[in-house]
Amino acid sequence: MHVTVDQDRCCSSGQCVLTAPAVFDQSEEDGLVLLLQDRPAPALFPQLRTAAALCPGGAITVREVSA
Repeated sequence: MHVTVDQDRCCSSGQCVLTAPAVFDQSEEDGLVLLLQDRPAPALFPQLRTAAALCPGGAITVREVSA
């Protein structure tokens, strides 16, 4: 799975950080999403899908990639 974020769409709700803290963080300056890892371990896939679904700004994109 490949994860991308669009900071221009981020509204700083923090749902991504609460859902998948190993993958997302928030900037101290403006609260915008920070991507910590763009190809996380398969064990995190359910949390990533949930984070993308919960994002009110639609700033998170998760794509399935083949090995």
